[in-house]
Amino acid sequence: MKDKVQEEIIEEFSVFDDWLDRYDHLIGLSDTLPAIAPEHRTEQYLIEGCQSRVWIDAELRDGRVRFTADSDAIITKGIIALLIRVLDGRTPREILDTELYFIDAIGLGANLSPTRANGLLAMVRQMRRFALAFESRLEKEQHASPPAGPVRGPAFGGGGEETDAENEQHDEKSGTVNFRNVQAYKIA
Repeated sequence: MKDKVQEEIIEEFSVFDDWLDRYDHLIGLSDTLPAIAPEHRTEQYLIEGCQSRVWIDAELRDGRVRFTADSDAIITKGIIALLIRVLDGRTPREILDTELYFIDAIGLGANLSPTRANGLLAMVRQMRRFALAFESRLEKEQHASPPAGPVRGPAFGGGGEETDAENEQHDEKSGTVNFRNVQAYKIA
């Protein structure tokens, strides 16, 4: 099934023939990034595995996940801005079920350095971890009283590496990483 936001991104990038022009556009997208609160630019919100420093925060409001982020590298800011554009405002289940096909369709995966590609994977993993944690929280709340306010991300494992061998499986053939049954985009 086609995703409206991803289709818009694909159309937006299709006007550029040269990857230098696409990089310029990506840099311009960094201005659209929902800024993370200064108090969340800490190690707790820092994404491990990125060449640049990237901070991502998530909040569950009215059953929808809202992301904010920042990076010290402008291209990385553009990349996370695209990811947030696609995943922000969705339910946790929608985030977990969203196939991020726009990454290949715009040629992003093929034109990133290996370290930036690893960073992209780390950002996607963390966003999906937030969604998985929020979904678990919502399921628990169905059997208990709701929390007094919004639920923030790092309480559910934001920042830092928490993977272990039995919870993370790599499927080289399909190009995915399965983290506790959460599909995350992988760039070789």
